[in-house]
Amino acid sequence: MIDDPARFRWSSCAHLCGERDDPLLSLHSAHARLGVTRAERAAAYRTLLRDGLSDDDLEAIRIYLHQQRAWGRDDFRAMVEARTRRYAGIRPAHRPRRDNRSNGRK
Repeated sequence: MIDDPARFRWSSCAHLCGERDDPLLSLHSAHARLGVTRAERAAAYRTLLRDGLSDDDLEAIRIYLHQQRAWGRDDFRAMVEARTRRYAGIRPAHRPRRDNRSNGRK
């Protein structure tokens, strides 16, 4: 949509980066843990944006999205499974190979 998320009009990114005040937003506890002052939190948030996701994390997100599964820590997936009563992990892309010896065929 845009190269710099802080420049997107409808994003909270500019507020979180300390570039704009938005009275409609409240501070999330995860953002509050990024620093003691607003300037420290903004600098830490900009660092998170700059560093981005690792290739491994990005690939995992794509796999989970493709299979419409929950991506996250084991405790998060367990909570999703408990609430939805559905398996939340990813499954192998193909069925396991059939072993012809086990079904009586020669």
